[in-house]
Amino acid sequence: MITPYALGMAFSVALGAVVGSFLNVVIHRVPRGESIVRPASRCPGCGRGIRPLENVPILSWLALRGRCRGCDQAISWRYPAIEGACAVLFGALFAVIGPTPMLPVWMLFAAGLLAASVIDFEHQWIPDSISLGGLAVGLVLVPAVAWFEGAPYLPALLSSLLGAVVGGGMLWSVGFLHARVSVAMGREFDHWPGEGEPIPRPASLDYWTWFPGLGFGDVKLLAMIGAFLGPVRVVETVVAAAVAGLVLGLGFAMVRRSFEQPFGFGPAIAAGAVLVLFLGDRLGTLL
Repeated sequence: MITPYALGMAFSVALGAVVGSFLNVVIHRVPRGESIVRPASRCPGCGRGIRPLENVPILSWLALRGRCRGCDQAISWRYPAIEGACAVLFGALFAVIGPTPMLPVWMLFAAGLLAASVIDFEHQWIPDSISLGGLAVGLVLVPAVAWFEGAPYLPALLSSLLGAVVGGGMLWSVGFLHARVSVAMGREFDHWPGEGEPIPRPASLDYWTWFPGLGFGDVKLLAMIGAFLGPVRVVETVVAAAVAGLVLGLGFAMVRRSFEQPFGFGPAIAAGAVLVLFLGDRLGTLL
């Protein structure tokens, strides 16, 4: 006999795979400035439109043996990997949180983190549509759903607002102070402020938002995370992200056999947020 829990789990996993398929479109098109709506999915090699039965998450890639039916060009393993990762995330969220009104909110949050981390890993850039869009969604949905579940609305809203300020403010403070100390010490960086460009002055927006070694997209991503998790857990996210960044950085350097190549901090931030989301109060005993 199929239980309601099993049905809920199966639906969550299937939904995650479908959302993961959509995230593949976002990850591929948004950095290129393309619409995520039109045109319909096509093979980047031959331009052949992908038929519905060829677009079933994970299963179609396996059935096609990872190749386009039209031109036989290889289809990246990244596509089923992201679909599978999102399916696992949604299934795990259902297992931990259960069928509550907050479950769709956390699924949306996890999907945004997954898209942001992959884009940042590939392009060292986090789109505002994800970070700032997610910030707006968190400030609206989290207090509203908390109120729906019986919590007072105003404290829930203040928690989201304070979480956004603390999350973004912590990382911004680190970047800003590092930039000012670096200038005072006469340090130079290949990427900052740029060849032939002067050091940003206080009258310039770059003085407040452009820092050596830190992308402002990370600041906005942490503000988004704070809006969802609140002020206490966004601080835990920063600590967990530092540990995750060390592990991911060492792994990246070993794969590339170089410690010189830069990589985005977004995946570490996203990993820290997911750890906090799943482990909650237990995380403090592990760090």
